Amino acid sequence: MRDVVRKCAARMVLIVPFAAFLCGPVPGFAGTILGTAQDFAVLGASTVTSTDATAIYGGLGLYSGTSITGFPPGTVTGGTIHTTDVVAQQAQSAAVTAYDTLAGLPFGYDYAGVVLGSAGYTILVPGVYHFDTSAQLTGTVILDFSSDPTGSFVFQIGTTLTTAAGAAVDVINGGPLSSVYWQVGTSAILGASTSFAGNILADQSITMNAAADILSGRAIALTGAVTLSGSEISDNSALQDFGSGRSDFGSLGFSGGSGSGGGAVPEPGTFALFGASLGTCLLLLRKV
Repeated sequence: MRDVVRKCAARMVLIVPFAAFLCGPVPGFAGTILGTAQDFAVLGASTVTSTDATAIYGGLGLYSGTSITGFPPGTVTGGTIHTTDVVAQQAQSAAVTAYDTLAGLPFGYDYAGVVLGSAGYTILVPGVYHFDTSAQLTGTVILDFSSDPTGSFVFQIGTTLTTAAGAAVDVINGGPLSSVYWQVGTSAILGASTSFAGNILADQSITMNAAADILSGRAIALTGAVTLSGSEISDNSALQDFGSGRSDFGSLGFSGGSGSGGGAVPEPGTFALFGASLGTCLLLLRKV
């Protein structure tokens, strides 16, 4: 009997901390969830089209379409262009995995009907923000990491993300592990002269109107086109901020730094492990 109890106790000592972890709040991601997609500032599916000398710092990729146009006069520095090759294919696969992970997170803030940047919604703290359908940004929204520089901002958007002309996303008090993700159910449209931050993962397409910029982050379209117009996009503003003075605090475009892929979101299998261990202990005790 004592041996059985000791075995059960040892097993539960290992499992209980995992159960406590699962029952706690969703933590920030431990490194990037983007996998190989982190190497790209722009990643499209059907086409990538640029007008008016877009400037990209980081990789430019396309899979499975075959048309990247506008480079030159557009420029790509700090990365490589990959058109429908195995590198772009792997990056798209990794982006799909990241998208699904973000979409499946439990949310702490129900923002249905909220307009970001409007009165009362100008300063946000790390967390998961959920929009049932579309999301809009007018004016400026400030993402403040002061409460948790290792945390994450995740915006789950059911359909479209639209920003007004001249809108802005400003990030303050971040750190190397800070991350910002915009998971968009259909398409993202950034208004002219928008100054954006974070990683857009759109199920369909991304359109950046004249001089709309992502100065710390990425534009990733999973099934459609990325359309650019004199835009500036950097996946590492420590190395290239296009003179904006914006910082990503060493987080590599707010993707959580260079840590290995996979967020701190626990696997559902841990619940099964806990249940199996508990069941085994009870079964052993019944046989004694």
